[in-house]
Amino acid sequence: MKQRTLWSAVLVAGLTVAGCGSATRTAPSPAASGTSGTGKLVVWDWKSGDATAASYIEKAKADFAKKHPGVTVEFVAQPFDNYYTLLGTAIQSSTGPDVMLFNGGGQLRDRVDALLPLDEYVAEDRQRLAGWDAFSKDGKVYAAPVTLQGHPIYYNKDIYQKAGLDPAKPPATWDELMTACAAVKKAGKSCFALGNKEGFGIQFFLSGLGSGVLTPQEYDDWIAGKRDWTSPHVKQIFTLWKDVNDKGFNNAGANSTAMFNDSWAIFQSGKAANVIGLMSDIGHWKDFGEFLPPDQIGVMPAPVVTDGAAPSLAYDGGIGYGVAKWTKDPKLAADLVRSLTSTDALTAFYAKAGAIASDTTIDASQSGPAAGAIVAAIKSGKPALHVALSSKTLDLMGRLSQKLLSGSVTVDKAMDQMAAADKAS
Repeated sequence: MKQRTLWSAVLVAGLTVAGCGSATRTAPSPAASGTSGTGKLVVWDWKSGDATAASYIEKAKADFAKKHPGVTVEFVAQPFDNYYTLLGTAIQSSTGPDVMLFNGGGQLRDRVDALLPLDEYVAEDRQRLAGWDAFSKDGKVYAAPVTLQGHPIYYNKDIYQKAGLDPAKPPATWDELMTACAAVKKAGKSCFALGNKEGFGIQFFLSGLGSGVLTPQEYDDWIAGKRDWTSPHVKQIFTLWKDVNDKGFNNAGANSTAMFNDSWAIFQSGKAANVIGLMSDIGHWKDFGEFLPPDQIGVMPAPVVTDGAAPSLAYDGGIGYGVAKWTKDPKLAADLVRSLTSTDALTAFYAKAGAIASDTTIDASQSGPAAGAIVAAIKSGKPALHVALSSKTLDLMGRLSQKLLSGSVTVDKAMDQMAAADKAS
């Protein structure tokens, strides 16, 4: 989930004062990087203020306090919608937090100049944690993964059954999916819950369904940066995006529906049969299980569109903590990152928030059929297609996706623009 809302300079300045007034860093003493001493570390994130993250934060703080009992840790929960704008202001002045939270992919990679490489500090954690690639650039690690984030295709088994479909056998091909969508529509439901007001819907569509369209070689080339925007299969993904909406299979007003949290509400209230959701944080199996019986929530692989395609779960490191280049004591800050990714802390995050944690030693298989299916698919999963793109390309793709749904741009012209943006970035 990439939040890129840009506010005016006046508002940003005001929020910086209001949101960060208590976040002044106190330089740790030389002794602070040992087992005792005094000092202070400041953390910026958008999670520590959530009730579901409270036990996670407490476990992480306790782990850190054992190693550094004299050091104070202050968490400053910033407003999520303009987090990266506030962070950008701090980066420009080099006076922001010691430790900061990032989404994996472009949001982190666009800012690595302000971060310290963590390779020497997290070497012991490399085997235990998964999702490192999303927090790496040019062979160096800049943040440690807290969660794994991906894009399962969830479906409502009850709606399938009432539409005359077999909930135990979800569509395996695109033609089967379109047939199922027609049956769902006839039954008075939307086939897909879609929120594209912010332009995020296309990211989920690309990553959730792309492995059923691209060949394995095309998929791997895309992730490696060798993207061919002229490929018929790449074009087909965006053609299908438009076709699904043109056939009336999305909820009405997708371009005016916010993904967070209106599109989730459509699915979990039983108004849509399918949604391409998340596997951690929000819009995921635990969230949906609060409104739908857990045994009625299914997870299906991407339907096959292209012969030879190999559907796989699209996932990466979801969120992770990095260390600011300007921190006074890099080892101390890195130790805090390690506490934030400790097994005890991540176990608490999984249990309370339903996050699929990055720690591969945590057993999440007992959390219901949907979570079990997601965990089982991780082993053969691949990085999400949209995470390989820069934040600027994603911004453009979001705007063009809205125009595709409204019919104000053709697929060919949209592809040309995205290819140019991707090349420039």
